[in-house]
Amino acid sequence: MTYFKLPAGVRDILPEESARLDRIEDTLRKKFDKEGFCSVRTAGLEYYDTFTCIQSPVPQANMFKMTDKDGNLIVLRPDMTLSCARIAATKLREERARLCYFSNIYNFAAGGNSDREVAQAGVEIFGEEGAWSDAQTVAFAAECLRAVGLKNFIVDIGHVGFYKGLLEDSGLSAEAAEEIRGYINAKDVVNTEIALRRYGAGEKAQAAILALPSLFGGAEVLERARTLTENPAALAALDHLQQVYEHLCRAGAEKHVSFDLGTVKSLSYYSGMVFTGLAEGVGAPVLSGGRYDGLCAQFGRALSAVGFAIGLVRVLRAQMNGEEKN
Repeated sequence: MTYFKLPAGVRDILPEESARLDRIEDTLRKKFDKEGFCSVRTAGLEYYDTFTCIQSPVPQANMFKMTDKDGNLIVLRPDMTLSCARIAATKLREERARLCYFSNIYNFAAGGNSDREVAQAGVEIFGEEGAWSDAQTVAFAAECLRAVGLKNFIVDIGHVGFYKGLLEDSGLSAEAAEEIRGYINAKDVVNTEIALRRYGAGEKAQAAILALPSLFGGAEVLERARTLTENPAALAALDHLQQVYEHLCRAGAEKHVSFDLGTVKSLSYYSGMVFTGLAEGVGAPVLSGGRYDGLCAQFGRALSAVGFAIGLVRVLRAQMNGEEKN
């Protein structure tokens, strides 16, 4: 083994790129500060047991684990939203809080072309709810991407409640729903259909769920989606997205927004609107966020919450790709 090489999924940032990342961070710090966000620096190590007691979007197999001198199992920070929610629920007294961070997270399962060490900047908003709060969060996310120089990007918005509503009419178990969710996120229609048939979903539910990967585009997507179901929860999710879009339009922030009801993030973690930022030339999201109103309660204090994280190295790649084209 050549010990001076690095493990798969991590890399050094050399001076030129480091200077550019510093400028990206400085720009975002100013944006966060102007909007009233307070910076936090969360612990890099946490007890593994913390994540076995809550509904986490991070599979336990994806966590870097080790033992301390007392034999306790601990993990490298796997997710910043979890850490911020723990702080808001257990260490802050205010009913409302706006937190921001610049930190690395660690993913054991990644490797090859995926990063095991991910530099992020993000914001978490606690104690604010409703369509107006969701719209403000999406608009601010787009502002941040514009501020760091991205021009060709889109923020795709979805809602986990739409898929949950379709599930109510399908008769699928939680395990089956999670398997199918993975196929939908991958836009894998073939395996989605095979799984739906295998698990015995009804024909109408099958048709609606199979349509999910094609439900992306402008606001007309919401009207198309309404024709697929009569489920109250699914329709309520579409109503909420319509309200979010109307708020964005009134604020003049709809330019970079589209809808993607086939983006179905973790059902146990997200509670409502979800969104993803995609930039030209980058094969993975540069930004990801959503509403997770039930998370803080798992740490002992109920607080509504919404936020997003920006992948700093991915933003840098998008910047450089834009410069190459110019």
